[in-house]
Amino acid sequence: MGNKEKNLIMNLKIKNALISVSDKENIKPLLKVLKKYKIKIISSGGTYNFIKKNGFNCTELSEFTGFKEMLDGRVKSLHPKVHAGILHDRQKKSHRNEMNKQNFPSLDLIVVNFYPFQKVVRLSKNPKKIVENIDVGGPTMVRSAAKNFKNVAIITNKNDYPLLINEIEKYKGKTSLKFREIMSSKAFGLTAYYDAMIANWFNEKLDIQFPERKTIFGKKFESLRYGENPHQKSSIYISDYNDRDIGFTKLHGKELSYNNYNDMFASIDILRSIEKKAGTVIVKHANPCGVAENTNLLQSFKNAYSCDPLSAFGGVIACNYKINERIASEIIKNFTEVVLARGFNKKSVKILKRKKNLRLIDISDFKYGNLLPIKIFNNSFLIQTRNLKSYDKKKLKCVTKLKPNKKELAQAEFAFKVCKYVKSNAIVICNNFSTIGIGAGQPSRLDSCKIAIQKAKKFQPNKIKNSIAASDAFFPFKDGIETLAKSGVKIIIQPGGSVKDSEIIEAANSAKIKMLFTGLRHFNH
Repeated sequence: MGNKEKNLIMNLKIKNALISVSDKENIKPLLKVLKKYKIKIISSGGTYNFIKKNGFNCTELSEFTGFKEMLDGRVKSLHPKVHAGILHDRQKKSHRNEMNKQNFPSLDLIVVNFYPFQKVVRLSKNPKKIVENIDVGGPTMVRSAAKNFKNVAIITNKNDYPLLINEIEKYKGKTSLKFREIMSSKAFGLTAYYDAMIANWFNEKLDIQFPERKTIFGKKFESLRYGENPHQKSSIYISDYNDRDIGFTKLHGKELSYNNYNDMFASIDILRSIEKKAGTVIVKHANPCGVAENTNLLQSFKNAYSCDPLSAFGGVIACNYKINERIASEIIKNFTEVVLARGFNKKSVKILKRKKNLRLIDISDFKYGNLLPIKIFNNSFLIQTRNLKSYDKKKLKCVTKLKPNKKELAQAEFAFKVCKYVKSNAIVICNNFSTIGIGAGQPSRLDSCKIAIQKAKKFQPNKIKNSIAASDAFFPFKDGIETLAKSGVKIIIQPGGSVKDSEIIEAANSAKIKMLFTGLRHFNH
């Protein structure tokens, strides 16, 4: 290839543009610049009418192809003249000869956005309507143009119109190869995203949780300052048909970080399990360091915070209630990164805004989607269903001589719920529906017991007597039971299932404590 041909590829003159957009926002400035550089426009349907209505010359697609659209518009751009115009290699002599023989002109610029499939999925439950909004012609043109980026510019996002306009102005009616390649990358990203959404819709409709081929779609919501550490880069993506709203309304404070989001999601997961009363969750490094429920809002907050005020420093507070001024006055006594709540009254916002960097997030509109939990490692990933169960009350067994009363059963259930969200091995000690000691993430269950006891004795020594302990998995040896009982724990709730269960039960009976088996394990790694 000579220098002349290389230059032609580098900066390609646009002679003909095909425009087909469902979303016609911001298209007028582009039409003006196309007119300025005498670029012919081809279009169809609503886009053609819009262009003509705004005073620009345009050739209707059916006139260009000589073929009237059919099947209620399902077939209009799927025509050899369109795709040959896009796909032919301008530098290849045989391609040029074929195009000349057919009298097919080149299509050098394609501007397309798709039928609003994701919008229709959000607003309609009618499968027929949803299927009709699966675009075929648009993605086909986009893929053709993206493949032939050497010769064709493809624009799939209205936010890129200004970039295209600058490109055309800079190169006097041409586009550069680098620009076309960047737009091609975006185009293939869009078609993959669009197809993944459609595949996901079918999987949901057919209740297929683990398809043979799994595609996860996501749209960038925002770039984050950095990842878990300052030397790591990070962004957050939304994987939902509503890809503009994550469900959080930020009222105040500096930008959210990767670690903020990680702790926020962990806290909301725990909050989800507390429905009947006012629930407060305090999370640090994705582990709860205080959880409480109470009919009194202020008491719920105080109980959660008093579990481990040292660890709560710089943590995330999440509440399933509306923050008032009394709670706000308690919050600002200490350093907190983020406060999430189902609303804030005006006085509370005024108080909390005294902390310049404190993020205030309203989670009133937050809803859980259908994406399953995913863990990625290298070139593989694990997917599992959400752990939404606590235990089946019908299968709950008291295995000791002493039996818990109704109130104790309710408290044991609370403790076991919290335990589910603590990193394994997990031990949670509670009293009166609030955590008083949490042992998390230890390879040894006995070490987790010791840490939970140590925390309880340090911050709430008066509450460890007659407390309730929950374990996320069975006790392999009786030493854990004996250690908890010696500290003052009177009820232990655990899955059971150890080969040494008989020894465990015997140790519980000897210590005169009550023990419940749930039959359900809650590892959280």
